[in-house]
Amino acid sequence: GRMAEWGEPRFRADQVCGWIYGRKVFNYHEMSNLSKSLRERLSGSLLMPLPVLIREQASRDGTRKYLWQMTDGERVESVLLNHGGHTTACISSQVGCPLACAFCATGSLGFTRNLTPGEILGQFLMMERRRLDAGVEQGINNIVFMGMGEPLANYKAVLGTIRTLIAPVPGGFGMSARGITVSTVGLVPQIGRLAGEGLPVTLAVSLHAPDDDLRNEIVPVNNRWSVTEVVDAAWEYARVTRRRVSIEYALMRDINDSVSRANLLADVLKRRGDWGWVHVNLIPLNPTPGSRWTASRPKDEATFIATLERRGVPVTLRDTRGSEIDGACGQLAARETAGV
Repeated sequence: GRMAEWGEPRFRADQVCGWIYGRKVFNYHEMSNLSKSLRERLSGSLLMPLPVLIREQASRDGTRKYLWQMTDGERVESVLLNHGGHTTACISSQVGCPLACAFCATGSLGFTRNLTPGEILGQFLMMERRRLDAGVEQGINNIVFMGMGEPLANYKAVLGTIRTLIAPVPGGFGMSARGITVSTVGLVPQIGRLAGEGLPVTLAVSLHAPDDDLRNEIVPVNNRWSVTEVVDAAWEYARVTRRRVSIEYALMRDINDSVSRANLLADVLKRRGDWGWVHVNLIPLNPTPGSRWTASRPKDEATFIATLERRGVPVTLRDTRGSEIDGACGQLAARETAGV
């Protein structure tokens, strides 16, 4: 639109996007196929609101965590994980989070605002740029919306970001939609809306409890949509998109890690036919200092897994990465806010 206003041909916009999306070049002066006058004009009037890196932490397993500052001074986090030749970027969609799940570090920060599509995409762009500057050729091939915030509560911006990620270059990054995962605590109407978008992105549902009594306490949004409604919406998503849904379950000592709850989880998921639609991803809780929410004992974890396996539930235990660098989202921002 800006190019048209300036009387420039349409392909100029494609050239600019090609630099940004294709080569991760954000300085207009480096865009050598544009005229000098156009470069000056762009630099003077069209600011890219890219996040500024405040802090970076690296852990022994190669996990990197970034704390970014937005143009208004608000801060969010992203994490970069390397595993088996794949690089996954975990990005934030909100400053803080309105859903206040009991055990979550971000939830304790409260909610400030939604991020814009540019700010969400900016985290990815900046991580790519840093990798290129460090001489890493291979791009980031997976994106998970599992950073700070509830992605489906910022639906329009998250969807716009996904469309840019999967659009072919120069209009976007040309990523595969199958490499993108959207996490939600279970906003039922938005799960239905996402199923209708025709995008084969993976849905991850943060369930954390198989019964309403417990889930009401630890995931307050469950008071609006019950476990049954959330699992029904997830099953429908799998049916429409033909993509297996991931059920995220953080194991918490003496809270949700009993054999009876493992059986209940199997019951809740099973009554929808075969197991092809679902995969349970157990997460050892990354404890926040001073919290009563802590990781399960190894023997309870093993029994929980064995119970699910005996029932035929597809289950994996996520390996804990980045625990020594406040790897769980919200921990670094919470520490910075507290001035630790």
